[in-house]
Amino acid sequence: MSYCDFAPGHEVHGPYHDAEYGFPLDSDNEYFERLVLEIMQAGLNWELILKKREGFQRAFEGFVVETVAAYGPAEEARLLADAGIVRNRLKIAAIIENAKRILALRPEHGSFGGWLNAHHPLEKPEWVKLFKKTFKFTGGEITGEFLMSTGYLPGAHIPECPIYAKIEALDPPWMQGA
Repeated sequence: MSYCDFAPGHEVHGPYHDAEYGFPLDSDNEYFERLVLEIMQAGLNWELILKKREGFQRAFEGFVVETVAAYGPAEEARLLADAGIVRNRLKIAAIIENAKRILALRPEHGSFGGWLNAHHPLEKPEWVKLFKKTFKFTGGEITGEFLMSTGYLPGAHIPECPIYAKIEALDPPWMQGA
């Protein structure tokens, strides 16, 4: 069963399926949010992450990369005490480190999106290897879902899904590499 089979009309999954999943993104903060959500989802279900999304947005201050990259021990302790998010020390530390790594990409690539575009197109195994080398806590499932959800790998929607046509009209990166 695909996401397109059960998400439309679902109270939690529907809005994400219909307006975000597979759609290209514009800003580092949007890419960072999606990466944070995928990291937080590891070992948990996506519905839980979507239900806690507002908590993540508040806790990580709008996913502003520069802000999260500047987090120190006090902010990490604040996050670990926040019942509105997933309180996993390894995930939180990886997210803070990944914000720093996104900033480190900017001098050469201009942005996280610029870095993604510079490496596109790659097959999923190549992306996974690149993400593991570049970021923390980014295994195959996290990397694959991140790339599908942001339009860099196909598979977010089945061709029969009405959202597929909307995404196709936006010419996401995975269609450009075909």
